Amino acid sequence: MTEEKIKEKKEEKAEKPNWMKMKPAELEKIVVDLGKQGNTPAKIGLILRDQHGIPKAKMLGKRISMILKENNVQFKTEKDYAGEKIKNIEAHSKLHKHDYSAKRALTKTLWSIQKLK
Repeated sequence: MTEEKIKEKKEEKAEKPNWMKMKPAELEKIVVDLGKQGNTPAKIGLILRDQHGIPKAKMLGKRISMILKENNVQFKTEKDYAGEKIKNIEAHSKLHKHDYSAKRALTKTLWSIQKLK
């Protein structure tokens, strides 16, 4: 393929598909409402895909987390959830010192936090 064809394909991907009827303002309203209900950005993306037929919110201009930040909607990140899980596993390990599978789960969770950093 020539460079021109590659550039054309990239431009086609960035544009909104013609079958998507939703406008960016409508999408933003839906994302803010779902965020206020306590959904994470990942879950909001799944809801948009499954219920509203939007393959990626980024196609309409912004990422879901950016929309939530602009509208001052608080949401938990993956790091927050991993931190809670670590606290729970550590508390469990203090009570059950011979639970080696829990210690392994703690190690795996710490690995996932390292990846997120």
